[in-house]
Amino acid sequence: MPKLWTGTIEAHRRAVVDATLDTAAALVAEHGLRGVTMSQIAERTGIGRATLYKYFPDVEAILLAWHDRHAGAHLEQLARIRDRTEDPGRRLAAVLEAFAAGTQERARHQEHQTAELVAFLHRDEHLEPVGQRLRTLVRDLLADAAAAGHVRTDIGADELAGYCLHALGAAATLPSKAAVRRLVTLTLAGLRPS
Repeated sequence: MPKLWTGTIEAHRRAVVDATLDTAAALVAEHGLRGVTMSQIAERTGIGRATLYKYFPDVEAILLAWHDRHAGAHLEQLARIRDRTEDPGRRLAAVLEAFAAGTQERARHQEHQTAELVAFLHRDEHLEPVGQRLRTLVRDLLADAAAAGHVRTDIGADELAGYCLHALGAAATLPSKAAVRRLVTLTLAGLRPS
């Protein structure tokens, strides 16, 4: 198959998937989790139901893919932030601040979603792979910062990653960006070598 043709097919598939995910999210916002059907998604997206079923078996699979896309984008953003600086201490601080700010932003966004949708999307078995990738990212940053003398070494990087992620999860309840920055500062203080 010619390269141009392959690229065109792949671009078309991505466009169909993106349109499907965006449409499903919009319909759920309008009608609730249980008020959306595959037929509605196909109609609003402008594709046939048979085509839609080639991509996704049901509405739940579409919503999980939509959530995965958002979580993946957040992890990619954190990786880009990590790669912008070489100093391990600054790199760690920048990623933790971005994580906390993102946590606060997602919590505000979830206020507009139904409790049923939030509970569905945040089931433990669905979040585990994303959570593991995030924990690995933070753990590796902590190990690099510890090797450079910026982070304590009396506690392992994996345990410190859990500390950071749990502490910064509190950003979801904070009222302002200034409060998020204070939380990050406090969390970083707990990482300093004694």
